[in-house]
Amino acid sequence: MLNPRQIEAFRTVIVTGGVTAASRALHITQPAVTRLIHDLQYALGLRLFERRGTRLVPTNEALSLYREVERQFVGLERIESAAKNLREGRSGRLRIAALPTFNVGFLQRIVGVFLKEKPEIELSIYGGISSQVVEWVASGFCDIGFAQGPLDFPNIDVEWLPLVQSVAVIPAGHRLAAKAVLGPRDFVDEPFVSLEQSTQTRYRIDAIFATAGVTRLTRVETPLSMIACSLVAAGAGLSIVDPFTAAEYDGRGIVVRPFAPALKYDIGVVWATGRLRSALALDLADKVRTAIAELARDADAGFAGPPPLGLPAS
Repeated sequence: MLNPRQIEAFRTVIVTGGVTAASRALHITQPAVTRLIHDLQYALGLRLFERRGTRLVPTNEALSLYREVERQFVGLERIESAAKNLREGRSGRLRIAALPTFNVGFLQRIVGVFLKEKPEIELSIYGGISSQVVEWVASGFCDIGFAQGPLDFPNIDVEWLPLVQSVAVIPAGHRLAAKAVLGPRDFVDEPFVSLEQSTQTRYRIDAIFATAGVTRLTRVETPLSMIACSLVAAGAGLSIVDPFTAAEYDGRGIVVRPFAPALKYDIGVVWATGRLRSALALDLADKVRTAIAELARDADAGFAGPPPLGLPAS
């Protein structure tokens, strides 16, 4: 019966050109290599090598056999290479779920760099409200999710990303564009574009204005920050939105300013409880964490357009 070690010794002797080199490559003694070759010849009933002086020269039968052996080894090496790439996160498939504010452009820029670094991978990106993101991840439909807190759901684990602040958005040319920071009283007598009550941010905005004793002139409501920014650009009023969406619309008919008191926008990385986290998903989570940390630092220094990603240049 053939022994895989015999086949390996046979292949190595032909590839390296002799028993001495093969013993070094296989980390065994020369007599051990010779014995493996002898046993293989006996098992096959073929003469594989002829001795010419101090060298072993493969026979025609050996060369024919080697071509078959090499095909098998190439297949095994491809399997090993594919497994290594999967293990190290250089290939594979990743399904991502993210809330709409991430899907306006912020996540896509990160994914663009990600794909250039890992050209062998396949990605799918799905967008939905936070509860939908949680459902997709918990069910196993998606490997990783990004959702807004609070995230008190069963069957998921949450890793919180660096906190960022919501910002005020005003039409370009508006008198308030001269101010460095806006507060609740700046919105007195100004038409307001509000997020719907189905959003977490809406409740937090309402609480801040109620504490300040300011009543807004709400003219229109929408569930999406991107629609709010478009309405502001069209002159429908002022709004307060997440910094990710604001960064995409800054300079496109709107001006972005910090809002005080701070209105934190908390995003968590959502994982399915008990499910193995792939190297690809962990790498993406790290890149998103780095990008958000830079966005937070940029906001602390005063908003100045779309934040840098902090990722390697392509």
